[in-house]
Amino acid sequence: MNRLTIWGRRDSFNVQKVLWLLDELALTYDWRPAGGQFGGLDDTTFRAMNPHGRIPVVLDDGEAIWESHTILRYLANKYGGEIFRASDPFARSLEERWMDWMLTTLQPDFLTGVFWSYYRTPEDKQQWDSISQKIANCADHIRLIDRQLVDRHFLCGDRLSLADIAVGVTCYRYYELDIDRPYTPHVEHWYSKLQLRAPYRNNVMLPFTHLKGRLDY
Repeated sequence: MNRLTIWGRRDSFNVQKVLWLLDELALTYDWRPAGGQFGGLDDTTFRAMNPHGRIPVVLDDGEAIWESHTILRYLANKYGGEIFRASDPFARSLEERWMDWMLTTLQPDFLTGVFWSYYRTPEDKQQWDSISQKIANCADHIRLIDRQLVDRHFLCGDRLSLADIAVGVTCYRYYELDIDRPYTPHVEHWYSKLQLRAPYRNNVMLPFTHLKGRLDY
């Protein structure tokens, strides 16, 4: 099996999703720091792999794959068998729905609306009307996930799937921030199971205090 190479920075949400899955699949890979303090995103070589100049990027068999959820699907399809991808089209569509929901709903409200606008923005520049609304939106999203988890161990059933990786990557920072959160016992139980997984601890549960009050990468 050819060795994989991944470009990114370990404190990026989107990179953490990919690293989490790589370790769940026990794949070996070369790590290339890129983005933020490491730079390199405008280099000709990097732009040839991803014309958008964004991380993560994975190189496998000489081919570059970009966009975090596309990378997740690619890795699961190629290396995971049915471990992370249901064979039934309807069951697979459920995983896809949660992955899309993460990108279109949860990530904008939490990553942009809360983590960036609150945690990463200096206090004198914070706009609390907007932040409060985004915190409330996230509370609604967490309640929705809680209802999904009432009768199952993971988002799509009894096994970890790409849906859990896509959505679960936000949990660590969400529960570490000093913000109001609803009581959602099923989410908290699910989150506790994620924390028991070494790939989650090693790639997602990383210190992020160096990002506080910083609008740059």
